[in-house]
Amino acid sequence: MLKAQAPLMPASQHSSESAETRTALRGSRPRDTPPAPSQLAFVPFVSVDNMMKIVNQIGLPTMLREMSAYLEADFERWEQFDKSPRVAAHSKEGVIELMPTSDGATYGFKYVNGHPANMARGFQTVTAFGVLAKVSNGYPVLLTEMTILTALRTAATSVVAAKYLAPAGASVMAMIGNGTQCEFQVAAFRELLGIESVRLYDIDRHATDKAVRNLATSGIDVVACNSAVEAIAGAQIVTTCTADKQYATILTDDMIGTGVHINAIGGDCPGKTELQRALVQRADIFVEYAPQTRIEGEIQQLPPDHRVTELWQVINGDAKGRSSDGELTLFDSVGFAIEDFSALRYVHDQLETTGHFTKLDMIADPDDPRDLFGMINRAGSA
Repeated sequence: MLKAQAPLMPASQHSSESAETRTALRGSRPRDTPPAPSQLAFVPFVSVDNMMKIVNQIGLPTMLREMSAYLEADFERWEQFDKSPRVAAHSKEGVIELMPTSDGATYGFKYVNGHPANMARGFQTVTAFGVLAKVSNGYPVLLTEMTILTALRTAATSVVAAKYLAPAGASVMAMIGNGTQCEFQVAAFRELLGIESVRLYDIDRHATDKAVRNLATSGIDVVACNSAVEAIAGAQIVTTCTADKQYATILTDDMIGTGVHINAIGGDCPGKTELQRALVQRADIFVEYAPQTRIEGEIQQLPPDHRVTELWQVINGDAKGRSSDGELTLFDSVGFAIEDFSALRYVHDQLETTGHFTKLDMIADPDDPRDLFGMINRAGSA
């Protein structure tokens, strides 16, 4: 399996920290010459249009498979990363969050919102953008949209977890909540776990019909259901992904038997859950980063000392994943900054081969690093 082990930087870009290299990149100009951007001023920018071109050039199944490998590689080196719960600004309308992390060589962050009422008003529920930068000098090396990229990394993370937690030979998946994330999840599980059938349910039938249309040529058997109970019938993997910003009960304890894996990916902020407390208590629980999940995930319903296992421990072999066919496993996923870091790293590594980016004049980089004022004056006299 492809495993991209870290840092970044194509040789053609930001490859040296020497003063000689910086001078060469800036060029040599008389002090009275109006400034022109040097190569150091430009940052690769991946727009929504370019992201769609990258996905279509690489192919969605391949991109999900390769991104999953990047995620797994970064989970394996989890302890190298700075970790903290995301910085969240909550309001009655929704939440705006910053999700930063660093592996010591590269820094990354994502800006993301979550506004459940947006869809009814004609806006996306979730939008995002992200940045990668070099720790050594602080210069950014990538600015990219992350609305599409977040959908990809969320699906890839779910399937990485299911690889370790789902029943062996699982072939039927239920998808409760058929909004923006639905088809990405199905595509990932089809590509990496060989899921043959997906059973769909959403309280909004239009969302289900949309998903059925989009998955018509996916090669997977798609069944539109009239209730959550109907959708989970015969499913070995159940994914919940709803948008309501409230404590909700999408799955109750009596709905789920043994030998099932649940991906709970819709509960992602304080006061928002999808599973009945009794069901959460019964499951063996796996999370990304416990301090954040205890604030935002399904386990916010449980005592703060309730036992959970972080997924990186399972991937590294430090803890058990699924231990028996009859076990009920729960991946209480709220999304974590290291996953976004992996996705940003993956996109950065595709730029030289795909060419789908533009150069953004983003960094003020004067000939003399001490003379920003002079650079402005020379620009004004041009």
